[in-house]
Amino acid sequence: MKRTAILLLAMLSLPLAAGAGHLEPFKAVPVPEMNPQTPEKVELGKKLFFDRRLSGDGTTNCGTCHDPEQGYSDGLEISLNYPTTRNWRNSPTLYNVAFQKYLFHDGRSTSLEDQALFPMMSAFEMNQNLDFMEEEIRAVPEYVAEFTAVFGDPDVTKERIAMAIAAFERTIISRDAPLDRYLSGDKDALSESAAKGYELFMGKGKCAECHFGVNLDDDRFHALQVPENPEHLSDPRIAATRRFVAKVYHFEEYRTLAEDPGRYLITKEQKDWKAFRTPTLREIARTGPYMHNGIFATLDEVIEFFNKGGGQGNTALKSLQLTPEEKTQLKVFLEEALTGAPLAMTYPKVP
Repeated sequence: MKRTAILLLAMLSLPLAAGAGHLEPFKAVPVPEMNPQTPEKVELGKKLFFDRRLSGDGTTNCGTCHDPEQGYSDGLEISLNYPTTRNWRNSPTLYNVAFQKYLFHDGRSTSLEDQALFPMMSAFEMNQNLDFMEEEIRAVPEYVAEFTAVFGDPDVTKERIAMAIAAFERTIISRDAPLDRYLSGDKDALSESAAKGYELFMGKGKCAECHFGVNLDDDRFHALQVPENPEHLSDPRIAATRRFVAKVYHFEEYRTLAEDPGRYLITKEQKDWKAFRTPTLREIARTGPYMHNGIFATLDEVIEFFNKGGGQGNTALKSLQLTPEEKTQLKVFLEEALTGAPLAMTYPKVP
């Protein structure tokens, strides 16, 4: 008994793997000084979020790809697209997006205000002319009145539209998850299996090396060699999108590009070839399919990918050697402990 106790104490005193962070319960949402939150601005942003005028053909809005009923994603491998085109990446959840330092899978945007306009003007997403959009919104008396109340004058600009949408998006928060209660001292908040999964998450599974803090991410980019979807590679519409994006970011060999370069298109640094942003794990049970291209339909597939040490040729991961029971426990933790209270959504009446 004495030897067992000594061994247990030794195990508990072992440090986490190098680079591992600690987890934190939910805290206040960060808000930039240039765009303070007000209830009126949030409500305006919610209306714009669900307004189809923001798309070129009037058929889609922000909520099309970030559906509250689908965990503020869309449940698809890759996002929906403008007619005759096809998207090339998975729609990331908006849960806790206020905490993210970088937006999009490749991190090309560093603020929600900047991010909001990208999909609107994207040729393969909403395909809207932003100057025309301003006039469409300005032509609606109800909107003019709301912009006046929120911003102090009736001027409708794309920048103000983005500010209002960003204000609404900062209210999309995962709250009161079992993990939050557990980290705040309630040791009964996790089931026995979830608690064992938590130990694996922090230890043998090495998950906390990249998923830590409040949002369970690290604001970094990693090249894990996530497999390409063969069906996507053979679709000429996706090929057109891939080459178009590469062309916009001045990738010289865009016409022969046959894979997603990831963060490289933004930085042009070789270390970022096929690197993608670490996603939040908050609400992960509600936000599949997973990875930047939606290649994994289930958490079982995701766990097995990491257990094997990632994709062939990657240098970021090593095999975890998890047993079947440990993989199950880790999955229980991800599904149970990281799912917060349902976020009530009262859909607005769009003018």
